[in-house]
Amino acid sequence: MDRDLEDARTERLSTDWQFGIAYNAALKLCTILLYAEGYRPEKNLAHYRTIQALPLILGAGRQGDADYLDTCRSKRNTAEYDSAGRISPEEARELVEFSVELRAASVSWLNANHPELL
Repeated sequence: MDRDLEDARTERLSTDWQFGIAYNAALKLCTILLYAEGYRPEKNLAHYRTIQALPLILGAGRQGDADYLDTCRSKRNTAEYDSAGRISPEEARELVEFSVELRAASVSWLNANHPELL
């Protein structure tokens, strides 16, 4: 995940790839939190379900973050499978910054709730 965050900042990559890598980092963080609580998402809609668990784990105040990541999931899917060049540099930077903040919040939560995992 740290590697993904670093790679997402690579300017020579297209913004679609930067966005996709940052999305993967955020998804990994959500997956870590889910696993730490002893859960696994079903294979069907796994990304969606993993993202939707974020406010259940970190608190209801994170519902906006789950909504944002779900929007990013849709954008990433469009850029990956349907139409390249649809992600702006600002969107890519915003998702990288969000993912960095989510990493800090996740590490803090893990430290408080599951220090044995760090």
